[in-house]
Amino acid sequence: MRSIRRPTAQIVLLMLSLVGTGIAIYLTAVHYENAPLICSASGIVDCARVLSSAYSVVPGTTIPITVPGLAWCILSAGFAIIGLRLQPVPRWLRVAQFALSLSGMLVVLYLVYVEIVRLHTICAWCTGLHVVILMMFLITLVQLQQPQGETKVESEQPRVTTGSR
Repeated sequence: MRSIRRPTAQIVLLMLSLVGTGIAIYLTAVHYENAPLICSASGIVDCARVLSSAYSVVPGTTIPITVPGLAWCILSAGFAIIGLRLQPVPRWLRVAQFALSLSGMLVVLYLVYVEIVRLHTICAWCTGLHVVILMMFLITLVQLQQPQGETKVESEQPRVTTGSR
């Protein structure tokens, strides 16, 4: 019997990228349309305060930070699609996915610092995207540590039986 490999990690990375893309599109639309946020506006969770702060735009511009976040999610989705088409996932792609997720984690760490230390409030939508990026980072870290050609997937293995019938 032939072994069937399911590129589980690439499917999960693609799904997470799509969730992140959705969050980034929503937050970008809210920024440009001046639409009300679907989020708490009091207490520790105050999305409006976070998203209207000086930290919510790319420094020196009026571009919301969600635009580079959206580009990051689209690039992540592109890498996952490539990973689905190339089986086993080549090392160069695993390194690229890890490097991208590491860059995302560095930005997340900075933004969480800004939310907690500088603004004393957090954004639920931002936290959702931060969790997505953390999950992607962990998946790509595990994926990077696997030897070339080996994937942690469910596969159909032939059974070897001993004895006679």
